[in-house]
This record gives sequence, C-alpha cells and structure tokens, in this order.
Amino acid sequence: MDIQAEKLELMKLLLNTENPSILESIKNILRKEKTSDFWDELSAEQKEEIKNADLEISRGETVSYDNFMSSHR
Repeated sequence: MDIQAEKLELMKLLLNTENPSILESIKNILRKEKTSDFWDELSAEQKEEIKNADLEISRGETVSYDNFMSSHR
C-alpha cells in the first residue's frame, strides 16, 4: 500500500471514531513528530562527544567489535 492510500485509510478511521482519547493521542503523536529531533534534546557535552567520535571514525581510529569485546571480557 502506498503512502497516499495509508493516509486515506487513516482519515477514514479518524472520521469513524468517536473516542476523544484516541483523537488526542494521535494529535500528540503528530505534534511530537513535527517538533522532535533527538539532537536538540542532547546536552552540549553529548553533542561534542558525538562530533569527536565522528572525527575519529573519519580518521580511521576504530577497533573491530570482536577486538573490543575480547579486551573487555
């Protein structure tokens, strides 16, 4: 089913419901989707750590999972 057909199906379901809590829940989900970006919820320190990790990866400063796990067992 394509995205437009999915939207139409959802509209039909919404139009047929009389349950206010369902409508409120859907409204909250859609509002959160529009405004929510996990990056905005991270602290400055967390963002810096991610940026540093990205730089290390781009410089090839990585270790395989197996090597990492073998040194921590």
